[in-house]
Amino acid sequence: MKVFNFNAGPAVLPAVVMERAQKEFCDYHGSGCGIMEHSHRNKLFDEVLAHANDNIRKILAVPENYDIVYIQGGASLQFAMIPMNLAIPGKPMEFADTGTWSAKAMKEAALFGEVKAIASSKADKYTYIPDVDSMKPSADASFFHITSNNTIYGTQYRKFPESPCPMIADMSSDIMSRRFDVSKFGLIYAGAQKNLGPSGMAVVIIRKDLVDRTPANVPTMLRYATFTENNSLYNTPPTFGIYMLSLVTDWVLEQGGLDAIEKVNDRKAAALYEGIDSSDGFYRSPVRKDSRSRMNVVFRLPTEELEAKFVKESIAAGMIGLKGHRSAGGIRASIYNAMPMEGIERLLSFMADFRKNN
Repeated sequence: MKVFNFNAGPAVLPAVVMERAQKEFCDYHGSGCGIMEHSHRNKLFDEVLAHANDNIRKILAVPENYDIVYIQGGASLQFAMIPMNLAIPGKPMEFADTGTWSAKAMKEAALFGEVKAIASSKADKYTYIPDVDSMKPSADASFFHITSNNTIYGTQYRKFPESPCPMIADMSSDIMSRRFDVSKFGLIYAGAQKNLGPSGMAVVIIRKDLVDRTPANVPTMLRYATFTENNSLYNTPPTFGIYMLSLVTDWVLEQGGLDAIEKVNDRKAAALYEGIDSSDGFYRSPVRKDSRSRMNVVFRLPTEELEAKFVKESIAAGMIGLKGHRSAGGIRASIYNAMPMEGIERLLSFMADFRKNN
């Protein structure tokens, strides 16, 4: 039986990418060894790195005044690196608090200066994205930080705010899933393990002028300039992760780029939400309709006992990763770019049978 992986991250990768990596694993381009065995100073890896950068720039239409770098430590390290590098003494760091990950980012930032939450849905258990037109970042703030998609609570920005100060976005769980304007942001970061490749690194897209903000006392390996000035090669980078990202971005381009990817993602999410909404309350989405995520679809059943049964039986039916986050409970279907429509159809069929039988 084919297994469909609905895990939130590390998450499903395109099957053709996994097969190509398998084929090249022990002998990359006739070199006699795998890419992860080659030196990061080797010409073969130089080509992989350049190809990954070119693909990201092409897919996201990244302007020339932005650098693309790869930093180990995932998105969580960025929670600290951003304030360490970009906080300006006497100027607050502003946040939209829309879930666990924005709250964690705020906690780290508070170690380096004043933090202000200028919008929050915490009082309503993070079931929606606050109105972006009501978000009023200050021109005098160090930066304004948002989390574009919330994996735990299943919410996502439909459009992005305007900001007179540099806007920072954690796009870990929806980067490369839809079209957006990179130039609206000062810095974008994303853990790779959802839409870009395997776990272990973050992709950071930073406007070049912001690199000069870093205080002199920030350690070398925590300075953005260390990565931008050395093309991510100051020390040994996560070479295999970058190689896998280059293959995933090849796949995105082969699908027709962001416009084609976004259309498929819209169809997948629409079908799944229709299955939830048409169940006469057996399945229930806690998320306000205007904030529903196209990447992480969360829903509840009438009882926790039924939810546990749903998860157990779904595994037997060839679907893994449907248990909700431990802090939120319920069911969560993560349907990133690489999840095929066939997986959505399998889940919907299972949901219909489970409802009929229970």
